[in-house]
Amino acid sequence: MGNQNLLIVENLKKYFPLKRGVVRRTKDYIKAVDGVDFVLKKGETFGVVGESGCGKTTLGLCILRLEEPTEGKVYFENRDILSYDRKKMRRLRRDMQIIFQDPYSSLNPRKTVGQIIGEPFVIHGILPRRDVRERVEHLMDLVGLLPEHFHRYPHEFSGGQRQRICVARALALNPKLVIADEPVSALDVSIQAQILNLLVQLQRQFDLTYLFISHDLSIIRHISDRVAVMYLGRIVELAASHLFCSHPLHPYTEALMSAAPIPNPLRKREEILLQGDVPSPINIPPGCSFHPRCRYFKDVCTRRVPQMEEIEKGHWVACHFPRR
Repeated sequence: MGNQNLLIVENLKKYFPLKRGVVRRTKDYIKAVDGVDFVLKKGETFGVVGESGCGKTTLGLCILRLEEPTEGKVYFENRDILSYDRKKMRRLRRDMQIIFQDPYSSLNPRKTVGQIIGEPFVIHGILPRRDVRERVEHLMDLVGLLPEHFHRYPHEFSGGQRQRICVARALALNPKLVIADEPVSALDVSIQAQILNLLVQLQRQFDLTYLFISHDLSIIRHISDRVAVMYLGRIVELAASHLFCSHPLHPYTEALMSAAPIPNPLRKREEILLQGDVPSPINIPPGCSFHPRCRYFKDVCTRRVPQMEEIEKGHWVACHFPRR
């Protein structure tokens, strides 16, 4: 794993305006991403985990500028990409690709596999048309698809095969960064393992850097070098994968870890049941946003927003009373 920073995200925010009434005035904002900071090193897999609605996917879309951030900075190879115009962004997209969650809706049903995987070459005008087929067949081979699949349509494939098509399309232009947005959550468990192993193998082969988004802690633990836990648009804990597993510091992470299955049936672990639901991102609680569901909260938690602190080397947490 390299030590060079590929991506730096500073105070990234994305607020969606809520318009109400006849004149459609902005009454409020959904704070989907609310001040996120992290650094992604070249060649690493950085996992982002959290419940549905915590802002993980919006974070990924803002980094790629498929959603325009409200505030903050995104540096890719030390270049401020939020200042780029459409033409510059188009060139940059060769280096930054995304694998979407749903392999069913992210493929055009009217195009064959060959056309889908070959599309990036046509859009960016990188290869002459006569060379596209050879390159596409090479990519198909890399992801475990057969040459006879070239002229078939997406509906003729299983979920796992469709996700292989999506992976091949994402890798077509030799990107440096791949954002994988819940790439296995729509698949059967046995197929999940195959796709995860394929992603790991391709990372080694092409020196890829992954931002891996998931709500499944066991998948994130398995594939990531470092993990960030998101809650209501903010990162509440960030650590190397092994630190994260051995002793989580944030009460929310502790609860998530307690719910993750253990392979050893003889080992018992107390399951921490969180009270209530995730509050609405329109109406985020004051102070620490987790305090209404936290079993350790004290008066200060309702008043002061905890800042990220490095409790031990490489282990950051935003909590007034971190678990030691």
